Amino acid sequence: MDSTAALKKTKQQLHESGFKLTPQREATVLVLLENEKDHLSAEEIYFLVKQKSPEIGLATVYRTLEILTDLKVVDKVSFNDGLARYDLRKEGAKHFHHHLLCLECGNIEEVEEDLLGEVEQVIEQRYHFMVKDHRLTFHGICQECQQKKKNQPTEEIGSGFSISN
Repeated sequence: MDSTAALKKTKQQLHESGFKLTPQREATVLVLLENEKDHLSAEEIYFLVKQKSPEIGLATVYRTLEILTDLKVVDKVSFNDGLARYDLRKEGAKHFHHHLLCLECGNIEEVEEDLLGEVEQVIEQRYHFMVKDHRLTFHGICQECQQKKKNQPTEEIGSGFSISN
């Protein structure tokens, strides 16, 4: 979905919930759209919004992010750094998408496929629990970091031992 269509849809969602798409909210949404793959923190979003609209305060950005989270326009996620990060929910997505987090370089990849449909059914049937959403982050080593490790030379030490970095 292009930025114009996404902005229009967000405006409609806000309106249906009794909110307006103020210039401050629009600036925040545009930053999220322009940096969709970056999983930005509130402070990072604020910094980028401030470049476009210097009059906007941090509290306004926080309030906007909370409203967008409540309306399920964005999802608040946490990875290994302890920061709340914001991720746009994909058009028509029934559930939050999954993530692959590299423990070496910190890169985050998105998995768009909903791989847990059968798991949800088991949970609902076995535990009589109505699943509304789920979040899944796989923690591991990305292909690029794996390749870097393979290509690192091993160091020879003294009496025939070798150590691989």
